Amino acid sequence: MSEKTPDIIVVKIGSSLLIDENGVPRRTWLETLVEDIARRHQSGHNIIIVSSGSIALGARKLGLEKGGRSNLADAQAAASIGQITLSSLWSELLAAHDITAAQMLLTLDDMEDRKRYLNATATLEKLLEHRAIAIINENDSVATDEIRFGDNDRLAARVAQAASADRILLLSDVDGLYDRRTGSETEGQFIGVVETVDENIMAMADGSSSSGLGSGGMTSKLEAARIANLAGIELSIISGREDHPLQRYELTNVGTIFKAGDGTNARKSWLGGRLTAAGTITIDDGAAAALNSGSSLLAAGIITIDGQFQRSDVVDIQTADGQTIARGLAEYDALDCAKIIGRRSSELEAMLGYAPRSAVVHRNQMAMV
Repeated sequence: MSEKTPDIIVVKIGSSLLIDENGVPRRTWLETLVEDIARRHQSGHNIIIVSSGSIALGARKLGLEKGGRSNLADAQAAASIGQITLSSLWSELLAAHDITAAQMLLTLDDMEDRKRYLNATATLEKLLEHRAIAIINENDSVATDEIRFGDNDRLAARVAQAASADRILLLSDVDGLYDRRTGSETEGQFIGVVETVDENIMAMADGSSSSGLGSGGMTSKLEAARIANLAGIELSIISGREDHPLQRYELTNVGTIFKAGDGTNARKSWLGGRLTAAGTITIDDGAAAALNSGSSLLAAGIITIDGQFQRSDVVDIQTADGQTIARGLAEYDALDCAKIIGRRSSELEAMLGYAPRSAVVHRNQMAMV
């Protein structure tokens, strides 16, 4: 019998846990977390760390207001300075346990472009092969308001997808998901296990970052859970407020677990986990039912299109009421797609002047979301 492949675990740490209100690293707490990580690493697990904190650290050094988040220029400058401190801190603490640290700075485009995504995957595979721990952050020094993850929860999910990880642990300032949250105090019913991130689950999020240091909130964590589910990865939200947070989780099992989906098709999970699209195709109820039953999208079911997409671009597919139900690669550019809206397949060749493709979005190039 072949030996079991070691688990790959992605651990995400937010700014509010890593940095105090004065912009100083919470070193004592971080040392306990690194001890937890080192223990898992030494027992055979492969670990990837997604770490926030560069903007908060750099803002303190530059004396910037609002933690460096007053405007994009401040955030970019703060990140370029703070990232040096952040990576050095991680490298120092991991080296104390004889673990080699690596740094990867990623942008949204690195995960949304298929070729660059595969390059990132290859890098992660090689680092894991050599038992190095990658410290990953969004490249905030070059990211723009329009083209960015905006939070490291979703970045962690996409990194986990690229690394074919088994689990994601999102360290938070709360124990997990509650069905409602009012003010700064957690109230309501605790949700221990979530099978699917649907509209009812998303409605439980508050969308805010309580510390003011970070950019995420429960909404971003639930979006990360949706990406993880599509990729067949289990995700947990656990508290990081106390020392040794990973050890505490092992002992108490307190947290919210989001179950993994089947994750059978890597290309479809990449499509489903994307955060951007070149255009939108709105379809009628009949086409929506056909897609849900596993069919391709035909021109006859299209109501409208939006965006200047080209063939092979990623498009969102939504119902008439605006709900996105699928994402896929367009077989036609927007100009030709506009000509064949609502038309039957038998009419397309005469309208386009060339032999039509079998579908506007083929089922093999589509992911339901």
